[in-house]
Amino acid sequence: MNDQQPLPDFAFAFPGPLRDRLVAAVLSGAKTSTTGLLADYEHAGDPLPRVGERSRVIDSAGAPVAVIEVTEVRVLPLAEVDLQHVIDEGEGDESVAGWRAHHEAYWRGPEMVEALGDPAFEVTDDTPVVATRFRLVESPPHD
Repeated sequence: MNDQQPLPDFAFAFPGPLRDRLVAAVLSGAKTSTTGLLADYEHAGDPLPRVGERSRVIDSAGAPVAVIEVTEVRVLPLAEVDLQHVIDEGEGDESVAGWRAHHEAYWRGPEMVEALGDPAFEVTDDTPVVATRFRLVESPPHD
């Protein structure tokens, strides 16, 4: 008898082209870190990731495509995100400034504003973010 609990889902971004690109980066091994807003976790009532926790990566259709394991979690002000974390996000950013511009555009986008339930939400240097590192544990076999 299997008494293990099912793994929680880990969704990168909202369903659509961005999620598809991020999932592809995870599957290729290029993406080993991610960043979320602490406010998003708090508003949704979701616990922060924990080191050693495994999750199912889901695609835009909500189907599981991989399993990742959290290796590090840091809550820090946005201004303290470093270049190594940016590079490890695997999204092609080569500077913290470029990474931040892309992330701020996403965090200020209509889907995130709706998810946060706060149209006045502002992103500043002091905005707490959750910087999570992970490793790919299982992925679909390659043909």
